Amino acid sequence: MPEGKKEIIKPFRLTRKEADRLKEQARERGMKESEYLRLLISQKPKDYPEIRILLKELIGEVSAIGNNVNQIARNHNSKLYRMEDREFLLACMKKLNLTVQAAVDKIGDL
Repeated sequence: MPEGKKEIIKPFRLTRKEADRLKEQARERGMKESEYLRLLISQKPKDYPEIRILLKELIGEVSAIGNNVNQIARNHNSKLYRMEDREFLLACMKKLNLTVQAAVDKIGDL
């Protein structure tokens, strides 16, 4: 049999509430119910759309902070470095740490 071919059918029973919840959660993720169940079984965090979105946002935040750090480094190299730059850099690093911590909290400790 080719790898990945879905050849086994597993009939099972759900309450109306459970069936409605399954249908709604699959719909929210743009998936068929069977796809969603397989996703839950495989437990691959990268497969969850909300995690991909969160990571994309995190990458955007890190990129924006990196741009700010580059500007501060340029000012420092041009001898235009001010104390406000240092404070801004510390604020950026704090924001980065908080953003990463929020992502870890939301995703879970992988």
